[in-house]
Amino acid sequence: MGESRWWLISLAAAALMVVLLTIHMGLMHLTGLLRATGVDLGDVRSFAEVTARGRSVTQLVFYLLLLAAALYHGLYGLRSVLLEVTPPRGQGLISGLVLLAGLVAFAYGAYVTVRTFTG
Repeated sequence: MGESRWWLISLAAAALMVVLLTIHMGLMHLTGLLRATGVDLGDVRSFAEVTARGRSVTQLVFYLLLLAAALYHGLYGLRSVLLEVTPPRGQGLISGLVLLAGLVAFAYGAYVTVRTFTG
């Protein structure tokens, strides 16, 4: 896969993050505004609501997608910066280390998200 395709995937990840974060911010932090428009979601930050949402498949998929998009976008950007300051001989190592960091971070984040889902 060429570098331009990785870059396009990074742009798609950014667009996905904008959509998911807009939904997250709207539901979690703008409930007063939603209530003023006639949409009452209740106390979405109460412990009971948070644990109930934590057991939702929709929430599981939502946060796994957000985690994947954020990690890909952020680490692709980090890799790009590092490749600009690294001699060509070390670029493979940089790419490998960034990929490894991303996989470890995704595994840990997915573990926490799934543990929340399964209780």
